[in-house]
Amino acid sequence: MNYRTILATAFILSSLMVSGQQNWTKARQEIHENHLLSASNFLAYIDPTEALTPAPKGYEPFYLTHYGRHGSRWLIGEWEYTDAMKVLAKAHEQGMLTGRGELLRQQLDEFYKTTIDRRGDLTTVGERQHHRIGRRMTEHFPEIFGAKNSQVDARSTVVIRCILSMVAECEEICAFNPRLRIHNDVSQAFQYYLNKEPHERWIRDANREKRKQVTFDYKREYTHPERLSKVIFNDEAFVRDSVDAGSFMRRVFDICSNMQSHDNAPDLYDLFTEDELYDLWRIHNIDWYLDHSSGQAPHSQDNLLRNFVETADTIVTQKNFHGATLRFGHEVCVMPLAALMELGSCYPEVGLDRLDTLDQVWANYRIFPMASNIQLVFYRPKKGKPGDILVKAMLNEHEQTLPLTPVAGPYYRWADVRNFFLKKLSAGR
Repeated sequence: MNYRTILATAFILSSLMVSGQQNWTKARQEIHENHLLSASNFLAYIDPTEALTPAPKGYEPFYLTHYGRHGSRWLIGEWEYTDAMKVLAKAHEQGMLTGRGELLRQQLDEFYKTTIDRRGDLTTVGERQHHRIGRRMTEHFPEIFGAKNSQVDARSTVVIRCILSMVAECEEICAFNPRLRIHNDVSQAFQYYLNKEPHERWIRDANREKRKQVTFDYKREYTHPERLSKVIFNDEAFVRDSVDAGSFMRRVFDICSNMQSHDNAPDLYDLFTEDELYDLWRIHNIDWYLDHSSGQAPHSQDNLLRNFVETADTIVTQKNFHGATLRFGHEVCVMPLAALMELGSCYPEVGLDRLDTLDQVWANYRIFPMASNIQLVFYRPKKGKPGDILVKAMLNEHEQTLPLTPVAGPYYRWADVRNFFLKKLSAGR
């Protein structure tokens, strides 16, 4: 083959690759560029890099209200580790593991020792996430946290990883302003809005069983364990007779996904191809959407949104107030709250018969990584001048649109946003 032919062939191949990628969904391209995104709710928080939109002329921030998920953690259930480990142990005893399979067994056995009595706990990675979030709060909004009378009310669910996340964030805020008055509180009394159980109407939804079946069907369609089984096991008959290959693949994938919650943890991503990662992510994407962001599911967080509104009502009329309300909980609240608020693209309507297109409009990792958070930042005219109270919404520190007419950029009149939220709450009754 001569030089010109080589160049022509390379050009054709590169054109085909570019053309193929142009047909990918945005999520497919993003996971291609960063395979860690396939981890869904196990994704470690990604610090934002873009600058925030300056406040409208003559306005300054004075109040921030927030709900945040705990940071990165160990897996919660022992079975999340041991289901795969038991399969590998049985294969090892019978000499049915390949070299890579034996290495995986050793990696999981060794890592499992670190999980004893720590399952569900906040990791050091998770603690650092909240320190950085707290630091950026003070950097972005020094007017809120740096005034002489600044105060913070912080509350957490009764779960230890949430409490420690609150502590880490508040430590960073206090470091910025040691004079700041801060109140931390943890109580079962707050659970009704900080970690509400699924909405009763959603539980009784006539389509709930149908949704479960749809999730099962897509789980079967998007799980392709044949290649991985050959990488791990050296005998096809053993796999056929002794291994639920699809379940094993998904369990290893979840362990792999959560390894980014730890420093110096084994990297297991070499076990999966890019297509396999994407398909396994799509299973979780559909599952989370159906359970937490579609239909009546967002109304599970009516109490939380109502607390946002009612707390703000007690503050925005105080002319000299500077401070924040911080709430710490879980991703099962962040995701439906983002949908209930209709932040950006968090609440698309995708029918059960079109879920194979969900990844074109909605990606769970954009909403609820470890340490995910929703912030509403309030602005008022400087020097006590008359004018509307403005607010902007942020999801994971990225500015969001609302289905309302903005004053400028991401800034909306609080009166409009408040009315919109109250109408949503009324519709959920």
